[in-house]
Amino acid sequence: MTDKKNIILAFGNKEFNDSLTEVKEYLRFNLETTDNLKNSKSIDSYEGFIIHEDALKENKYKDIIKNQNLNKLMLLKSKKIKGFDNIEKLNLPTSVGQINKVVFNNIIKKEFKINSSLKINNYKLDKNLRRLIKDELYLELTEKEIELVELLRKNSFTKKKEILSTIWKYSKEADTHTVETHIYRLRKKINEIFKDKSFIKSEKKGYTI
Repeated sequence: MTDKKNIILAFGNKEFNDSLTEVKEYLRFNLETTDNLKNSKSIDSYEGFIIHEDALKENKYKDIIKNQNLNKLMLLKSKKIKGFDNIEKLNLPTSVGQINKVVFNNIIKKEFKINSSLKINNYKLDKNLRRLIKDELYLELTEKEIELVELLRKNSFTKKKEILSTIWKYSKEADTHTVETHIYRLRKKINEIFKDKSFIKSEKKGYTI
């Protein structure tokens, strides 16, 4: 069943677009076609793109083709094509089943990438790579440190007891020294890499980021 949220834009010549339109009812995504991107809505509104290799000849498409943040499937008549390693490829002729499979794999990859990355002030927390990133610098984090950063980011201030019960699953009577030790070590690591002493703030009412 087609998911109307998963809109894929196909662009190529008229013959290419007509061929895809003919099998539209068998596709597991909502298809739109165009032979001129200037006449289409913003590319940000699409989950991905199906591109005919002839689009490589058009300079107006090159930014989209090279953009690594966009999901792309290229359909090829040529056996080999160089310089486009970030694009999924299928040789023509191909099947509707193969197109559906690649497109949905791309959508899942995109959702995973979005869910694994959080913006925190001037930093990015990449949970997949387990890194805190700022500009060209990054810090490797442990699983507990990632959980700690995520928790402190959600609330204005979080008390030590709540941190213990949420991350370490301790009872409210547990020793808070564990929290203090982990926050001290994390602050030290952040300051060593980013020269930032105020990433984690603390007051009597708890910690925050």
